Amino acid sequence: MFVDSHCHLDFPEFSGQLDALLARMQANDVEAALCVSVTLEDFPRVLALAEQDQRLYASVGVHPDYPDITEPDVATLVEHARHPRVVAIGETGLDYYRLTDAPEWQRERFRVHIRAARAAGKPLIVHMRSADIDTIRILREEGADAVGGVMHCFTGDWESARAALDLGFCISFSGIVTFRNAGDLREVAACVPADRLLIETDAPYLAPEPHRGKRCEPAFVRHVAERIAALRGIEVERVGEETTKNFYRVFKIL
Repeated sequence: MFVDSHCHLDFPEFSGQLDALLARMQANDVEAALCVSVTLEDFPRVLALAEQDQRLYASVGVHPDYPDITEPDVATLVEHARHPRVVAIGETGLDYYRLTDAPEWQRERFRVHIRAARAAGKPLIVHMRSADIDTIRILREEGADAVGGVMHCFTGDWESARAALDLGFCISFSGIVTFRNAGDLREVAACVPADRLLIETDAPYLAPEPHRGKRCEPAFVRHVAERIAALRGIEVERVGEETTKNFYRVFKIL
């Protein structure tokens, strides 16, 4: 069995399609998925999905790419995180790819999420794009190792992966690991310890081969597992077993 550790089923691309998505998950041995929040405005939709079906879980957080939305504070994040279906704080982090001026508000928002995670006792879901040095630095400064979590849709090098692992984080790979030009990332995926490995889709984005260019969905996470299994020279069932066990442990799901 597999688990999609990061998707966005509340997005408009999936409107009115939950039953079909869940059926395709089941057909592909995907037993659960984590629906990840990107704004406080949209959080109620994320939570409603997790309340609707026991195979779905929720997070609460505000993505680093959005400058003009409700700014989170520690108290609000902690209050939402008390809900039993909310298993993580995030998606949070830094993204200097789109916001090339590396704004200070983005770093402060990241710090707020880390403080909320520590207060709530919930793991973090960290987005890191073109901002590896600052992301790791802030995780260290804010004591994120007290809660850990996952470096979602990881695209960094081994040095960044090693730094995150040293802070107690798992490394999650998306469909990018199947892309033809992702040779360096595949080298990282082959090296991450088995007990720190997660898989995801980031649906509706980043559909893996052989679905590249199409809308992604949780059922496709099997293809990520298949590529990682080939890289590590093991059976895909073993990747499924290891990453599923890691998911339930990291997100403290009994």
